[in-house]
Amino acid sequence: MWKSLVFLQRNLGWAVPAALVAGFAFGLMFDAKPLDAAILPLTFLMVFPIMISLRLRELARLDDWRLQTATQLVNFVAIPLLGWGLGVLFFQDKPFMALGLLLTSLLPTSGMTISWTGFAKGNVPAAVRMTLIGLLLGSLLAPMYLKGLLGTSVEISMSKVFSQIALTVLVPLILGAITHEILMRRLGADGFQKRVHGHLGPFSTLGVLGIVFVAMALKARGIASHPQDLAILIAPLALLYIANFGLSIAVGRLLFAKADAIALVYGSVMRNLSIALAIAMTAFGVHGPEIALIISIAYVFQVQSAAWSVKILPRLLG
Repeated sequence: MWKSLVFLQRNLGWAVPAALVAGFAFGLMFDAKPLDAAILPLTFLMVFPIMISLRLRELARLDDWRLQTATQLVNFVAIPLLGWGLGVLFFQDKPFMALGLLLTSLLPTSGMTISWTGFAKGNVPAAVRMTLIGLLLGSLLAPMYLKGLLGTSVEISMSKVFSQIALTVLVPLILGAITHEILMRRLGADGFQKRVHGHLGPFSTLGVLGIVFVAMALKARGIASHPQDLAILIAPLALLYIANFGLSIAVGRLLFAKADAIALVYGSVMRNLSIALAIAMTAFGVHGPEIALIISIAYVFQVQSAAWSVKILPRLLG
């Protein structure tokens, strides 16, 4: 079983489409409504392992404030406006798909930010801080962005979104920090790295694939009756990731040394799709699967673009 989980994590770009197909088939053959009960446990399984690996003490370091400021300006000014604009352009009559695209663009950085920064030989400590700062800022700003940009076309309960973010982000973050400290005291830094850290990602991947499966199963019969809904998701997502890469590469090349620029790119392009999925499936009721569908497709773009870019990015950044 463990080898299977590791295999799925390493091949997420193929595992997510497989989960989508399996969920679609399940939703056509069976009543998927009982799967609603699995959303919260799968959400916790998806988010909690990531939180254990984060080190909150990294927030106290301020020696790279220029890099962090530039990254978060890209993350919370340029990319959300881009996501909103693409949603308005492509989904004028489908407000919940527009909301899904905006939610994809609102929540930056994940464990993938740190991993891909390391693969490309970038500034990993800076990427860790980007992940923490992006996670906290996204938790505070996402409800306000959603209400301000789409509140006239979609009914958005600020209190419900805030409460779901607290449940899916802040509670796992606090529990993860406590768990991290306990494990560090018992195992030491080397023991934690060898015995715990490498096991966290595969379990989170299992939660991701479970949520993707459930979202597609709940939406399957609607897609079967309107298959064009799936096809129209590709263009806006492709444009979102192409523009995100282009902007972050330009800013990184112009303002920072290569290692810092690599961290900036992966600190903005790698969106926190796990948190976006969790919010979509828990805060928007019957519309959750529709919102989650575009976020699920975004996984394919994100993983594949990261894999393709890791070798050429250092060259692009000089």
